Amino acid sequence: MDQKHFETVLDSVAKQLTEDMRTHPNASWFSDALSYEQHVRQRLHDEVQRSDGSNSPNAVDLHPSGQTFPDVPCGEFGVEVKFTKADKWVSIANSIRETKRVESVKTVYLMFGKMGGTPASRWKLYEECVVHVRTSHEPRFQVDMTGEKESLFKLMGISYDEFRRLDILDKMPYIRKYARSIHPEGHLWWLEDTNSGEEHSTSVDPILYTSLDPKTKIQYRAEATLLCPQVLKDGNQNGKYNDVVMFMLTYHGVLCHQARDLFSAGSVAHVARSDGSGKSNKERAFIILQDDMIEASRSLDPALFKEYWNEEVEPDERLAWWLHKADEYATRWRPSDHMFLGYQRRKGLK
Repeated sequence: MDQKHFETVLDSVAKQLTEDMRTHPNASWFSDALSYEQHVRQRLHDEVQRSDGSNSPNAVDLHPSGQTFPDVPCGEFGVEVKFTKADKWVSIANSIRETKRVESVKTVYLMFGKMGGTPASRWKLYEECVVHVRTSHEPRFQVDMTGEKESLFKLMGISYDEFRRLDILDKMPYIRKYARSIHPEGHLWWLEDTNSGEEHSTSVDPILYTSLDPKTKIQYRAEATLLCPQVLKDGNQNGKYNDVVMFMLTYHGVLCHQARDLFSAGSVAHVARSDGSGKSNKERAFIILQDDMIEASRSLDPALFKEYWNEEVEPDERLAWWLHKADEYATRWRPSDHMFLGYQRRKGLK
């Protein structure tokens, strides 16, 4: 099977997936990214067999062991899979390091499933839909399936295949040059070389947290609390807010010069005033974020949970994971006694 033939297979698979998404929108296939990925794997397996025979060198393994990049190797071709419940064609993709690359794969495609709005699946050549680099703990590609933006690799003046083969220290000069071309007047001090060799990059020009509207402040605070449960530690322990600052800066382009104020009672005084419940204002400052944290547990990119939690957690288990950590960090109160009580009853935790 040559590349043109494989792309006709992808056309067929994308059409089948779109039909599945529109006909069975509540099916378990589309409950989360991993479910969608397995459905892509099954559809691709069936189509390759139908098109190229059961002994095809591009046969798909329906039960792979461990994670790889791309998610679905097909001989010398491979398909990376992204999924969102939002109505957008943009997502964070894999790390620029590609440490789990399947080297037998020569050409990578992206299959993207969008459940928001009118559900649909699309595919594109991977190098053509990578349009930015963002970071949380490390640089990650950002993909855009609309076709409206130019490829990052064209902007950087290097092919994807050449770039992926570079050592991380040799990749970073390209990232820095690209970021400065986007924001020549921006305050990109975090792009500079470091003595430790631990380099990060971003393509944002930060704005101050204090300039955000109230609704956005609550959303970002809820996301940060979910990803960084260590903010529930008592006192001002060293490093307590480091991850929060980096998340705000590199994911949202927001600079928090006083991160601890985000989680003080004063930051939410309009709703955290005394209500006679016996809870402190500090406790209520977290409790009032529950609805937004539930939304964040469903909508944030799975790559963020992997990076900040150092493990993969299914969407419906994320609040349970957070409560376990929050109870460990908060010594003066027990978050699981006051937060997500309906969720805990449903999960049999209460």
